[in-house]
Amino acid sequence: MSWTAVLVISGGAYAFKLLGLVAGTRFAAALEPVTVLLPPALFSAIIVLMTVADGPALVIDARVAGVGLATIAVWRRAPFVAVVLVAMAGTAVVRLVT
Repeated sequence: MSWTAVLVISGGAYAFKLLGLVAGTRFAAALEPVTVLLPPALFSAIIVLMTVADGPALVIDARVAGVGLATIAVWRRAPFVAVVLVAMAGTAVVRLVT
């Protein structure tokens, strides 16, 4: 990442905080539906990047199967430990087979 990008992102973050300070609650009510959706979207993006990215390359391997199985376990409302164990076992089995 270049220093220009760091400075632009830092300036944007500062401007966003300044807008919140100046605008107060006027924009808070309008932005609330969007801000509620940001954490799950960012978390999902991190999961996807950690699953299929290996540096600049796109890699489809056993991790995709593990995340897929974990997604099914979460959808079925399994406890957190069970989700982790299902993902771990699924990834291990796919790595063993391939």
